[in-house]
Amino acid sequence: MSRWIVSNVPSLLLLAALIVGIAAGTIGVLAYVRRRFPGLAEGGHNDIAKVGFSVVGPVYGFMTGFIVVVLWGQVNAADQVARTEGASAVQMVRDLNVFEKADSDRIRQGLLEYERSAVAEWSQAASGRTAPEAENALARLYTVYDSIQPRDDGQRAFLASSLASLKQLGLSRTERLVMARTNDGPPWSLWGVVFLTSGLVLGFAVVIGETQARMHYAMVAAVSVLVAVNLFLVTELAHPFLGEMGTSSEPLREAINSLEPQ
Repeated sequence: MSRWIVSNVPSLLLLAALIVGIAAGTIGVLAYVRRRFPGLAEGGHNDIAKVGFSVVGPVYGFMTGFIVVVLWGQVNAADQVARTEGASAVQMVRDLNVFEKADSDRIRQGLLEYERSAVAEWSQAASGRTAPEAENALARLYTVYDSIQPRDDGQRAFLASSLASLKQLGLSRTERLVMARTNDGPPWSLWGVVFLTSGLVLGFAVVIGETQARMHYAMVAAVSVLVAVNLFLVTELAHPFLGEMGTSSEPLREAINSLEPQ
């Protein structure tokens, strides 16, 4: 479910929907509680409610903070893989001038075909699916390098370096696809914990006694916004290659820019 949301709902729209939905729902519950149980406003139970809130609040903050940090770490790891893939291609471009012009042109064309195919398949690769165009372009690039016959020690050294970069490019691509294919986001048990602790925080905010209704509504609205923002972060960071916070194809586009004539 979170994969579909991140893939199809714009980030700002999702944030706005969470804030409005949670705030409106919690304020509606508060209005019902104050009307149905008017004695709660007197605050006779506040000592117990405040103790409960002082326990649930820090636990909620620690858990959501820990989850966000872990998910952000996954996004950073995905960024590193994409940057390595792009940097390997850029390094291969820098080695082109050492080879004969015919070989250099074939390598440039093959590398450009792969990078363009990889960028074109990015949206489906973010879900772990590959496009045959990118796979075939990478296979052709390997074939081009296999056909090169170095003429001197300098070309042999740069050919070995380029082959190492090509191997790293292929490895980074495989790692990127495997990461995207095997990442299903947080398990349902973890979502359950997030929803449970969020509900407890909102529940304690509702039942705390407050004689001034406006102040109570403002406090509940503020807590609702806080919960909505945390849920937004967990949802957006759940899939490292999807959404506006996920890893982008910019490193591959940078490789394309270095390949195309200026």
